[in-house]
This record gives sequence, structure tokens and C-alpha cells, in this order.
Amino acid sequence: MAGAAVSREAGLWKRGVLWLLLLAPLFFASYSFANWLSAQRADVGTLVFAWESRIPLWPWTIVPYWSIDLLYGLSFLLPATRREMDRHGLRLLSVQLLCIAAFLLWPLRFTFERPELDGLFGTLFDVLMGFDKPFNQAPSLHIALLVVLWLCFARYATGLWRVLLHAWFFLIGMSVLTTWQHHFVDVPTGVLAGCWCVWLWPQQGPSPLLDWQLTCAAQRWRLALRYGFAAALLTAVAVNLGGAWLWLLWPGCSLLLVALNYALFGAAGFQKDANGRLSSAACCLLAPYLLGVWLNSRLWTRKHPQADEVGEGVWLGRIPSAGQAEQFHAQLDLCAELPNWSPAKAYRSLPVLDLTVPCPNTLLAAAQAIEALRQQGPLLVYCALGYSRSACAVAAWLLHSGRCQNLSEALAQLRQARPQVVLSQAHLRALEDMLQLPGNAAPAVASAHGY
Repeated sequence: MAGAAVSREAGLWKRGVLWLLLLAPLFFASYSFANWLSAQRADVGTLVFAWESRIPLWPWTIVPYWSIDLLYGLSFLLPATRREMDRHGLRLLSVQLLCIAAFLLWPLRFTFERPELDGLFGTLFDVLMGFDKPFNQAPSLHIALLVVLWLCFARYATGLWRVLLHAWFFLIGMSVLTTWQHHFVDVPTGVLAGCWCVWLWPQQGPSPLLDWQLTCAAQRWRLALRYGFAAALLTAVAVNLGGAWLWLLWPGCSLLLVALNYALFGAAGFQKDANGRLSSAACCLLAPYLLGVWLNSRLWTRKHPQADEVGEGVWLGRIPSAGQAEQFHAQLDLCAELPNWSPAKAYRSLPVLDLTVPCPNTLLAAAQAIEALRQQGPLLVYCALGYSRSACAVAAWLLHSGRCQNLSEALAQLRQARPQVVLSQAHLRALEDMLQLPGNAAPAVASAHGY
């Protein structure tokens, strides 16, 4: 495969072989066991839509279906570092464990009877059915593995090879239906399973499994419980009503991840990188939530969409559209939950969870970043609405830089520029605490205020 030249660490092929020696036996042993166990059970259900009877059987698609086995092995030739190799192996291992656990807890059976096929394609089907049985459907292990492999290969493919890669992987995804191996529900649930495992082992930063901390903040717990309740409610409706209502599992899964971020993972759970983008897995898992919060940001700011200048080239506003972003040479992003598709050349991200108060250290970092970024030209400081998180950051800059002598002055200047600003007592306490930090070098700023 043609791709950008990369320098590879020595000895990676041995590490790849070790991963294969672990994963290949585990794959066949666990999958065969789950199939065997389901065949012994009398409570194996089915989940199939009436329209699926119109899905054609295309015998030739057994070729792309089988090709995933070859791509599985070849994928261990691609990673350029030990970290990348291990993250890829851990993703595949996690997919295996998650899907097999689902098969054991909720076994399903494929219901279509495939006619006898001859020739090369018939032979390939016969070999497949030698170890594959019509059990263990959702989430599709084939699709979940496809998600992991697709992302792995896409990192290295460029130009025409990238186009061909996407076309072939799309064929593999389609083949689970056109070979009559899976029902439709197995496909989206397989995608979600694959994305969960990619999210668990990101290429950048620590794994959420290794970097979680139970929050002590009451506000975060309240929000976690609200999102968790909404996730449970959507899941209950989907499972009990079935049919098209099953699509509610996606927003339910999305809100569950948001709840976990508030309770355990913090802003890092949204996996926002230094360029303002969320990881591909986070985008997929959180898509319903992201759509909701983006619409909410536009609804609340529809009467005042523009940013407001607080002073000396520093502007405060909502997360910008492409047209709005063009007006600024620099951006400071306080929004954890929404990606910025139009970052400025001078861009800094300090993600803070929505409806929470930035900690004093974050406020100090924001104040210092604002002072540095404003030297590049007009600077936009923003969060989803531009009312709280980003407003608190601008207040921190006003105090830290000595432009305001106390909180009352800073609040007055903020509200004169942007009357919609909402800063609670908790925000004000965080600002006061910031002023006490050793790194705060503001010239004789008083912490007294008149609120």
C-alpha cells in the first residue's frame, strides 16, 4: 500500500507476530465456544425486520467477506511505533471480548436459509460454514473488527490507494448482509462496538481505562446522573418497543458516554486534540449528543450570534462558524464537547466540561494563553455559548494582567461588552482562588469585590 513515508521502530514485526499469536487462537476459541454454547440453548432469539427478506444473496461478496482475515494479519505490518502496535492489538482484543460477552448474554440466531451454491463461491461458503454457525449476531464481530482495521489502514493510505481502500472496506461491510451472514441490526451495533473499543484505546493520550478519577464535584455528579437517567430511559424505550425504536440505542449510548465523562473521565473523555477535533470514535459515539448541543448553542445565541470585544483585541463569543472564524487571527477554545472545524492558525484548546466551573489552574492557564494569543491579532475566546466558561477565562485574563483591580471591575467590563454573561458564585470563588496561585503574577490585584 502506498502511503506517506514513516520511520519505523526496530523489531516491530516480532511484536506484531506476538500479538497475532495471542489474538488468532483467542478469536477461534472464543467464537467457537460462544457458537457451541448458543446451539445448546433453548432461549436463543431472533431480531429481523420484514424488509430484510428483500436483501439479495450475492455469492461473489463472499470474497470481500473472507478478505477481512487477510487484512487482519496484514494490519500488524502497518504500525510504526510500539505504542501504535499495542493500541491496535488492544483494540482488536477489546472487540473480541466485548462481542463475545454480548453473544453469551444476548444470543441471536440468523433466520434465512441460504440455497446450495456451487463453484468457487460455493466452496468458500462451505469452508466458512465449517466453523461459523447461524448464532451470535449482534453486535457483529465482523463489523466491529472492520471498524478497527479500517481506521488502521486509513492512517497510511493516500491518493488513489485511499479511494480503493475505502471502496473495498465498504464492500466488506456490505457483504455481511449480501452473504446472508447477518441481519441488519448486527451492523449498527457492530459499528458502535468497534467505536467503543477505538475510543478505549486512542492513538493520542492515555486510555480512559487507565486515566479515570471519580469526581468529587457535586455539579458534575448531578449532570452525570441526569445524562445517565436519560440514557437508561432511551435504552428502555428502544428495547421494549423494538422496531425502528431501536435506533434510540445510539443516542442512549451517546448519553451514557457523556454521563461517564462527567462522573469519571472529565473533559478528556471527549478526546479533543490540539487542533480542535474530536477523535473519530468520539464523533461516532457522540454524534446524537453533538447534534443536540450544537443546535442548543445556536438556539440560545440566535438573537446575538456575534462575538463582543471585551478589550484590546480580545473578543468573547460562541463557538464560531466558518464565516465567523475568518474574522479572527487567534482562538482560545474552552469548549470540551464540540469540535472546531475552523481553527485559527494560532489556536489553543483548554477544554472544560459544559455547565461546570473551570478550576483555578485552568483559569490561570487561560489568562496566560489569552495574553500570548492576542499578540497574533484579533483573538476569539469561546465556549458553546460564550456566556460562562469562556467569560470566566476572559475575567481571569482581566485580573491576571492587571487590567482590572478586582472582581467587580472585571464583571462590570464583561457585562458591559456582553450582557448575557452568567457567572455564578462558584465561578467567582474560582477566580479568587486563581489570584492566590503562585504562578499568578498580576501587579497588585485586589481580591476584594462588591458582589
